[in-house]
Amino acid sequence: MISLVKTLTQRSLFILSAVLTPSICMAIEPTQIVQQSLDATYYAGNDMRTKVSMKLINPKGDVREREMTMLRINLAGGEQRYYTYFHRPTDVKGTAFLVQKFPGKEDDRWIFVPAIKLVRRIASDDKRSSFVGSDFTYEDVSGREVADESHTLVGEEVFEGRPVYRIESKPVKAIDYSRRVSLIDKERWLPLSEEYFDLRNRPSRVFSAVKVEQVADVWTITARTMKNLETGYRTEVVYEDIAYNIGLEADIFTERYLRNPPQQWVK
Repeated sequence: MISLVKTLTQRSLFILSAVLTPSICMAIEPTQIVQQSLDATYYAGNDMRTKVSMKLINPKGDVREREMTMLRINLAGGEQRYYTYFHRPTDVKGTAFLVQKFPGKEDDRWIFVPAIKLVRRIASDDKRSSFVGSDFTYEDVSGREVADESHTLVGEEVFEGRPVYRIESKPVKAIDYSRRVSLIDKERWLPLSEEYFDLRNRPSRVFSAVKVEQVADVWTITARTMKNLETGYRTEVVYEDIAYNIGLEADIFTERYLRNPPQQWVK
């Protein structure tokens, strides 16, 4: 009798597990996954400062290098600011890039070009344009809104030893790509790979998180690449001297400081 009860109990537990497991797996919505990934990638900490080394590599292997300092601050209500100052090469030294992000609205973007001493506002339509000649777009640098795309959880798998969600995202409005497939780390929430498809559904660009490290208890992508499959160009980026929660002030993320960079933070 005891053996029978034990067998029935085991069967009951197995059936209960089988019934509950799909519900548990489906508990997280793809939009939530993408939002968590955006938060982990672009909003970690209250603020952030990092030195950035960028290599622009053509199909022949020729390399152009850029060095810059990037600052970021998160504000109340989900607003955010980015400031990027270029140190070299000489032809871009002193160039400064500012992004002011507002939830539910288009970002405001400005760039200061020292050669002509001009501050130019970047139109919202230009957010998909190349960021200073690289294979990354302005949007890749400062992030996008989760509502800009519709998201589908395609599956779950293991990618380079990490458990990931495979998410397919399609732009709500027609732009230069038809869909984007992301592999998002299930524990760290960072995108480990993103593949963009053109309007004919052919692979056009591929993003890779080359190195992920813990910086002050924050999982951070410290090296990444973007390959343009149509042109054969690629851009490699390395982040160094990363620091979170350093006490940046919001007033330096204004148009005034494009012409007069905050030296204590960008030197």
